Amino acid sequence: MDIAMKATIKTLIASVSIASSISSAIAADYTMRLAHQLPGSHHVAQAIEAFADEVKTNSNGRIEVQIFGGAQLYGPTEFHAAVARGHIEAASIVSLLWGGTIPEMQVFNIPYLMTGRHQLEQFPTSEAAAILDDKMASKGVKNLAWLLDANNAAFTSSDAPLIAPDDFQGTKIRGLSRVFDAGLIAMGASPATMPGSEVYQGLQTGVIDAAITSTDAVYSRRYFEVQDYAVASNLITVYQNIIVNPQWWESLPEDLQSLVESAASSTENVLLPETDEIDPTGIAKLEENNVEVTVLSDEQVDALRIAMQPAVEQAFIESANDGERLIELIKQL
Repeated sequence: MDIAMKATIKTLIASVSIASSISSAIAADYTMRLAHQLPGSHHVAQAIEAFADEVKTNSNGRIEVQIFGGAQLYGPTEFHAAVARGHIEAASIVSLLWGGTIPEMQVFNIPYLMTGRHQLEQFPTSEAAAILDDKMASKGVKNLAWLLDANNAAFTSSDAPLIAPDDFQGTKIRGLSRVFDAGLIAMGASPATMPGSEVYQGLQTGVIDAAITSTDAVYSRRYFEVQDYAVASNLITVYQNIIVNPQWWESLPEDLQSLVESAASSTENVLLPETDEIDPTGIAKLEENNVEVTVLSDEQVDALRIAMQPAVEQAFIESANDGERLIELIKQL
């Protein structure tokens, strides 16, 4: 399919989505079209649906949030521009995608820096979050929410589990970002850049030996079909940011702004973990599919932290103007 045809189809989809909502938009004073990339079964997608319901109910129908999941309207890398330019009112963007635009957002890729329940509870109202909110504002969007996607990750492999730093020596592994990959390199691994959609095939064909993703995603992406081991810990944190167009936001009366902010805060709280335990449901699903799962002990976590964190912190500080300040603030949470 050529570029012109793709653009035409995208325009038609957007036009149909707008036309199909005309009747409901007439009933509402304000419409908030919110795009995201997640499947409907994803826990964050379900939380966004609940956010939409709360906004509509508590505003007595004055605001309607129309959700377009699964990257229906735009690709994930297009969400920021679409919202900033006012093509849609809102989007939910995974924090991993901000790295090239806002280097400071890669602070969440520093191993074991901010993954504990108490830190996650404190973060959305912290000075560190305020700094990142301002960074997003400087890029033409307003951040409404820090929705926790995951605070765990699993290293998957086939030949042997990746538990100790020495286990990574010579392993070809799908990396996450230039900053995070500095930690993999420090352990002797060879990180490879690869779109998420290609990882399964890369594992299947041996292009890469190992991968890293959340325990839930190991199951949903069916890595258990091509990997025998998963080593889980509270390694990094991944957020989804609900961003809105500032001009649209300013068009809302103050009472509706407060109502939307309250709903966003409620959604943040729903997604917080109740304990520091690592996704028992996700682990059980993997074990049911014959994956040998290791949950790292405190001593094993310390070994990985010592091996990875200094290199990742250094790469982060070199890439982000406010990097050192953010690390200090997060360590105080």
